[in-house]
Amino acid sequence: MRPRVNDTGSNPNVIAILRMALWSVCYFVFYFGQQIAELLAPLVLILGIGWALLPHVVDAITTSLPNADPQARDVMNHVAGNIPQQITLAGHLMTPSSLIFDGFLLMALAAIGATISALAARNM
Repeated sequence: MRPRVNDTGSNPNVIAILRMALWSVCYFVFYFGQQIAELLAPLVLILGIGWALLPHVVDAITTSLPNADPQARDVMNHVAGNIPQQITLAGHLMTPSSLIFDGFLLMALAAIGATISALAARNM
């Protein structure tokens, strides 16, 4: 008995297996990306917001204590002056606003990954 051949000249089972393999790989890639983005997005966002607020908090503490010891005030001013505005890590320039923006981009990536992995799951 000969295997059934469709118009393209290949076995329908092979096409179904290849289609399933393709959608499985797509599902894995996008679901994995979604998981990584969901893990990193809050961390990056909180780090960026904390870094942006830190100079303001230190400045508020320094100016709110008029009766504080002058030496303690000098230490706090020194700490406030040493908070970096930007950091270069592995050639990537990071600022508080760029970390906040990256956090939102990671959230968007997680949403895109969830959508595409749901579509892939439907097509499997």
